[in-house]
Amino acid sequence: MVSAMHLTAGIYINDNESGLIQDIDQMLEKLAPYRADYNHHRTGEDNGDAHLKNMLVGHQVLVPITERKLDFGPWQQVFYAEFDDKRKKRVIIKLIGE
Repeated sequence: MVSAMHLTAGIYINDNESGLIQDIDQMLEKLAPYRADYNHHRTGEDNGDAHLKNMLVGHQVLVPITERKLDFGPWQQVFYAEFDDKRKKRVIIKLIGE
């Protein structure tokens, strides 16, 4: 399991192709654009969009491991997505099973 330990970052699996990464970023910005009028901003924060993007992408993925190696398809990779660069963050990796 790979997990972003913060609510304004995400983890996902996809193809490491620069055009696709740009498309993903553009889609997330379209669905949850940065703007000043989120209700969350009334609390003194200004990262409402980052929380929404986290909900769209998710904060963790499960990655199969076979014979001590990541068991991915030919183009699959794990990505960390940072939506709010204001705090130091961490990622946790846990091996679960035999």
